[in-house]
Amino acid sequence: MSGKKCKHCGSSEIEVDPARGDAVCTNCGTVLEDNIIVAEIEFQENAHGGASAIGQFVSAESKGGATGFGRAFNGGIGQESREITLRKAREGITALCQQLRLNQQCIDIACNFYKMALSRHLTIGRPSSHTQAACVYMTCRTEGTAHLLIDVSDAVPICCYQVGRTYFKLSRALCINIPPTGKLIMFII
Repeated sequence: MSGKKCKHCGSSEIEVDPARGDAVCTNCGTVLEDNIIVAEIEFQENAHGGASAIGQFVSAESKGGATGFGRAFNGGIGQESREITLRKAREGITALCQQLRLNQQCIDIACNFYKMALSRHLTIGRPSSHTQAACVYMTCRTEGTAHLLIDVSDAVPICCYQVGRTYFKLSRALCINIPPTGKLIMFII
């Protein structure tokens, strides 16, 4: 380890063994670092031909967290990705429910629908705004509010067909029995 000195005897003869994961002073035998997790950067090729870094360097001098592998490691400041996703979903659902003048109980139910969809990996590949709108509409249907699909899609700038498609897929995948609207609209041609 170049530039390092033993804190005990002041010697600069330090042996680093990546296999054991430690750094030892060869002069006095003091273990300077123990459990060095990763000391080098590895790259892995993904399915699309791109490369991504694997692992992170953690040493005794670091204060925790990654050392420069991008925003993905440091973005949450101690939060897991799932927690961040749920927090952002709750914010989006709350904003949508407030536009529709729904109460706190409806917000909680919609957030629970979102959690269920997230835990079953039904949010992957869908824009979060579509999933949030679909969860709010499922809540409107199960709670019997007077809101229609067009009301929800107007509150967020999303086509009602896209919200309806997401609603239909989520309600079927989550096995949620949606009561009929009870409204019969007849079109006279």
